[in-house]
Amino acid sequence: MAAMIVDPTNLDPRDIYRLMISVIVPRPIAWVSTQSPDGVTNAAPFSYFQALGSKPPMVMIAVGDRRTGEAKDTRRNIEATGQFVVNVVDEANGPAMVRCAIDHPYGVSEFEDAGLDAVASERVAPPRIGQSRVAFECELDRVLELAGSGVCIGRIVLFHLDDAVVDGDGHVDPVRLRPLGRLGGKGYATMGALREIDPHGHDAIAWSVRDEMRARVAALRGERSDEEILRDLGLID
Repeated sequence: MAAMIVDPTNLDPRDIYRLMISVIVPRPIAWVSTQSPDGVTNAAPFSYFQALGSKPPMVMIAVGDRRTGEAKDTRRNIEATGQFVVNVVDEANGPAMVRCAIDHPYGVSEFEDAGLDAVASERVAPPRIGQSRVAFECELDRVLELAGSGVCIGRIVLFHLDDAVVDGDGHVDPVRLRPLGRLGGKGYATMGALREIDPHGHDAIAWSVRDEMRARVAALRGERSDEEILRDLGLID
């Protein structure tokens, strides 16, 4: 098998970044809402985001600087107030989330610019994004300077879960949530078939979009003909 060998010391940092975001995929997106000491709200997406532990529940987001070298609004607000909210992005909120990636001057509220609903949080000052169906209220634990970014580590103090995405066991069903994943460039990944693979190599489809379609058809059955329903769902022409 032919393979390209890449030495990162021979690459420009921007090229390294493009390489990494093209192969570390799909990445979960933290749609982070913060608030300045003056009460101005901010919302911005970050895909250098991950869980760090569950006892206590901890998450991290890596917030790079602006091209001018100044700290981004999200980091400034987190360091100033010690609080933030991670909102999960689903397919329906993709355009609004991308809108929040525009580099506005400090003090401009993305909530207003993107038409987001600011819902009061219960234990932190920054509001939740009303359009997001899952959100974590977080208290700042620490900020690490690492690889040109401020790695903001937070402790989750409260979870918000929309009943519509929670299954009978009290877990979030990813098919119902339909989260977006970040790819390279302008690309995003949506939910396809989910698979269960056990240690013995057995591989089976656990859930799929088709199963969801069947459930929606069943819910509508009796109101319209099967042909009308299937056509509306895009399953037939």
